[in-house]
Amino acid sequence: MSNRRRKYSSEFKAKVVLEVLKEQETLSEIAGRHGIHPTQIAKWKRTFLEKSPEIFSEPGNDEAKKRASQEDDLYKKIGQLQVELDWLKKKSGISV
Repeated sequence: MSNRRRKYSSEFKAKVVLEVLKEQETLSEIAGRHGIHPTQIAKWKRTFLEKSPEIFSEPGNDEAKKRASQEDDLYKKIGQLQVELDWLKKKSGISV
């Protein structure tokens, strides 16, 4: 027997987990029907339940936080460059 792991699509995993959540069959019955070990399905279910709140989070909220962080970094850099420019002007004797 081959030692290669089988790869399952995310759609297939979601379908199997939804079958488990319906509770119309036992985990063992579903696992047997699909030829998957019950422990593997239990892991998929745990992952699904842990990540499901992300589905309902506000769209773009993470993107907005990332953009705000980048904007803050840019303003800090502008401030730093302005201080450096003023120092260089003072040292060189240039008055503006």
